Amino acid sequence: MSVLFIALPLALLLGAGGLVACVMCIRGGQYEDLETPAVRMLIDDDPRPPSTTDDRTTTENTQAPQSRND
Repeated sequence: MSVLFIALPLALLLGAGGLVACVMCIRGGQYEDLETPAVRMLIDDDPRPPSTTDDRTTTENTQAPQSRND
């Protein structure tokens, strides 16, 4: 029974703290826009320019190395 004298006020304090934190988040605009963060990763902000390759560079990179027989 004596545990109630500690547990009940502690539970009320934690509940009041949670309520205050929730009200502060709502007033601060935390829950204003719930749609944009979910689709932000799908929006391509910085499109990459098309890459230009030189024919000479691509053929040099794709050729197998030649071995030297000394």
